[in-house]
Amino acid sequence: MEVGRMPPFIIMGMHRSGTSMVVQLLERLGLFTGVRKQRNHEAMFFLNINEWLLRQSCAAWDNPGPFRYLLESEAIGALAVDYIRSISETPAAASFLGLTRYLRYRSLFRLDFPWGWKDPRNTYTLPIWLRLFPDAKVIHVYRNGVDVANSLVVRHCRGFRHKESRYRAVKALYWLRPKRGGFTDSIRCSTLEGAFSLWEEYMAEARRHVRALGPRAIELKYEDFVLDPHESLMRLAGFCGLESGAAGIQDVPGLVRRDRAYAYRGDARLLAFAGKVGDRLAVHGYGDVTGAVQDG
Repeated sequence: MEVGRMPPFIIMGMHRSGTSMVVQLLERLGLFTGVRKQRNHEAMFFLNINEWLLRQSCAAWDNPGPFRYLLESEAIGALAVDYIRSISETPAAASFLGLTRYLRYRSLFRLDFPWGWKDPRNTYTLPIWLRLFPDAKVIHVYRNGVDVANSLVVRHCRGFRHKESRYRAVKALYWLRPKRGGFTDSIRCSTLEGAFSLWEEYMAEARRHVRALGPRAIELKYEDFVLDPHESLMRLAGFCGLESGAAGIQDVPGLVRRDRAYAYRGDARLLAFAGKVGDRLAVHGYGDVTGAVQDG
């Protein structure tokens, strides 16, 4: 196999941690992250593969632990790598590259420009991707666990209300076709504790990868990014080899919302929860739930 002229940048991190914001900013600086993407800015080609990988061991984005069983199986892991390699060199890759780029390169292993993809699931599937792209570089984006947990709970409640309304509207028709979907995308993330514990799992897994990769991995703290986006973007652009120039970087930070850093401190309920999980936050560098925090 011809390993790519330019290996990818793989962006990982817990859901609702700012990975979408970071990848959009990197795109503006010249990083190609795919043509066909869903609303969270995840390339459908890689998202579909990641979801397929997780399903092999009955894992899911909100229950990623069982994925270790696939990684422990040499035979199944080898077949999974072979399958991904094969479809990456077929017209299926056009959903990521677009038709023009696919016709030029015919494979994800021959790209000669800065490229990559973002998906929180990369946090767990990364060992598979590193078997395909052994020289890949990794960007880990992380955010305070209380803000992450609250964002997930808010998203759950919004989705649940929609599905409940839909259910009641068509309830009388289910005798014709049984209900297939559930009432929520994640029961675990219906509570702050459930969502926070998921954040802990992702943080531990991501940092294990970062330590193992050494200089081929970089961590980006969401709060530092939004409070000083220029410095963070300069660091990221250098890591990715993006020659956007200082002027290009100056234009980008206007898209960042500074008020999203430590947003939980403005909510008494969330502040109380942060106090209860203070020791667990400190493990990942968030040592002061009410004031300035320490870097992880």
